[in-house]
Amino acid sequence: MAISKELLDILACPKCKGPLRLTAAEDGLDCEACRLRYEIRDDIPIMLIDEAKPLDAVQ
Repeated sequence: MAISKELLDILACPKCKGPLRLTAAEDGLDCEACRLRYEIRDDIPIMLIDEAKPLDAVQ
């Protein structure tokens, strides 16, 4: 089950409050401003700044 469009519309980066983009594999949410990826585990976005991974490290 993928994340719904409605949920994506209301989610924001917890660090900068900016928009998030779903990854192509639908396994994470990317914040381009902060250069962080928030993982999606068991269809639940993990929106904790401490658990986010730098985009440079995941690509």
